Amino acid sequence: MDYHQDRFKDFSLMVYKDKKIIAVLPANIVGTSLFSHQGLTYGGLYYTNDLSLEIKKNVLEHVILFLERNKIDFLVVKEAPTFYGNLNSKSLLPSSGMTKVDVMKEERVLAVDLGNPLKIHKTKLKHFRKNQANGFIIKEEDDFSPFWNKVLCPRLDQKHNTKPVHSLDEIVLLKARFPNHIKQFTIYFENKILAGITIFDKGEIVKSQYGATTEMGEKLRAIEFLFITLIHQYKDEGKTFFSMGTVTEDNDLGYNKGLLKQKEELGCSLYFQTVNKFKIL
Repeated sequence: MDYHQDRFKDFSLMVYKDKKIIAVLPANIVGTSLFSHQGLTYGGLYYTNDLSLEIKKNVLEHVILFLERNKIDFLVVKEAPTFYGNLNSKSLLPSSGMTKVDVMKEERVLAVDLGNPLKIHKTKLKHFRKNQANGFIIKEEDDFSPFWNKVLCPRLDQKHNTKPVHSLDEIVLLKARFPNHIKQFTIYFENKILAGITIFDKGEIVKSQYGATTEMGEKLRAIEFLFITLIHQYKDEGKTFFSMGTVTEDNDLGYNKGLLKQKEELGCSLYFQTVNKFKIL
């Protein structure tokens, strides 16, 4: 997380037993509130696999005591989305010594269940089959700059007046540190870049961290073609879920209706990710 350390005041905790690390709480602090880290997709207090429930509770008690001594009043926990079953089983959510004050937010997360038959909309499949003869070329690339500079940044600026969370330098740094877990897939047509998807590979689960298309790519349904190709690829590899992230938006609905429809037509189901606020007693 050190690549964005300038954006957060870190207050991450590591718990040791007999000089061996047994639990972690990635976190940052704002005033008297501790967040289980605002720079991460999800968080919480996570344990190693070999701990008994009694030791886990003892760890939690020590963490609560540490927070009290440091005059922290609230802990905000952004849980992993519900389809992260194995990951959630490793996290003991605050239950003793804390009182849940509020459910601050419930994010809508879209993901394809790769363990079941795919539910891609027939219209999208029709265009996918038609485009198979178009001459699209899909590349897995180590160079992120074509996608970042020619597609992602211009489109985000044009459509949303914003920038990607990761700068080009940051994503290159992360790729260097985690070469097998961050992947860039780009689609070309007649030597022109049309679209790209940046994948974070979390083992059984993959997540499309970024996906964007040029205007020409939009007309040719290039990103749709790329998504369906990757869905089939990861299903064949035995992955369990393909996460396409949230559809949250600052409007009356609280989400982007068009984006929700688009992801559902790619075969996504709706899951939830809760942000809970706890008071330290």
